Amino acid sequence: MNYKRVIKWLLLAVAIALAIWLSRSVFEVEAEGLRSWILSFGLWAPIVYIIVYAIRPLIFFPASILSIAGGLAFGAWMGTLYTIIGATLGAMLSFVVAKTIGKSIVTKDWTGNAAKFQAQMERNGFLYVLLFRLIPVINFDLISYMAAIAKVRFPSFALATLIGIIPGTFAYNFLGSSFVSGNPKVIAAAVVVFIILTAVPIVIRNRWSRQNGSIPDGPE
Repeated sequence: MNYKRVIKWLLLAVAIALAIWLSRSVFEVEAEGLRSWILSFGLWAPIVYIIVYAIRPLIFFPASILSIAGGLAFGAWMGTLYTIIGATLGAMLSFVVAKTIGKSIVTKDWTGNAAKFQAQMERNGFLYVLLFRLIPVINFDLISYMAAIAKVRFPSFALATLIGIIPGTFAYNFLGSSFVSGNPKVIAAAVVVFIILTAVPIVIRNRWSRQNGSIPDGPE
């Protein structure tokens, strides 16, 4: 039995459990409270927001709450811009961390269906990551970790992430900014946009599944 490998997996599990506990208890905040905290930094607020969003995957903080807070704090357009920057940096950071850790944990070559999936991800990394970013099939942060371990090229991963997160990011930020306006028509429009930009990918996913069997969701 490889005790070193077992210890590595146990330490990783403890680290993940601790991060989830922090995000669910110590960092449990509402979007409005988060908005106030961000704006308290004045001119530095956009920088602080981007930094917080960049490190968010490492503490498993809910991206939706942070995105809505960005809309509340900076408005639909600037909130979307800052969120895209922060989310892309966060995904890139997750990719690098997973790449580094994965080298010491995943010591054996992939076999069977896992090997086929890894080969497809490595060969068509941009399309796979873009698809997973646009269509809600897999958790946002898990996509970053999975792409790194599957040896997707970093430039392809980063570009696909940047493009793929735009629709969903705008939906959350527009929704958040609409509440600041207090205008019922703006709020209604934001809700409609949010529903469309979140429902359309689900419809596409379901149609894809009916036509092609299923969307690949990882090694089995």
